[in-house]
Amino acid sequence: MVTLPDNDNNSDDPMVFIIIGKAYEQDGGEGIDLHIMLRAPDDDSAVREALNALSEEGFLEADLDQIGTITEAPVDEPHASAYQGALEGEVAIIRFG
Repeated sequence: MVTLPDNDNNSDDPMVFIIIGKAYEQDGGEGIDLHIMLRAPDDDSAVREALNALSEEGFLEADLDQIGTITEAPVDEPHASAYQGALEGEVAIIRFG
């Protein structure tokens, strides 16, 4: 009998990533702090999709500082709505400032 090893990384729930960074709308302009939330199969895909979404929103450049997965649905806004949007397949961009 073959059994699969128990692995905490295997999950039936969708992986929702949060990416923290700064994006620029103009060359030499001041960056906008932001959080990006999206569902993706892995971190490379999440970064690629985040950069594509930023480009579609008119950002010329981005510095992505941190990436992680969200293990629980946030309760505070604007992250709660962004999380729900990510579950529905959207790329949610939260701007600060």
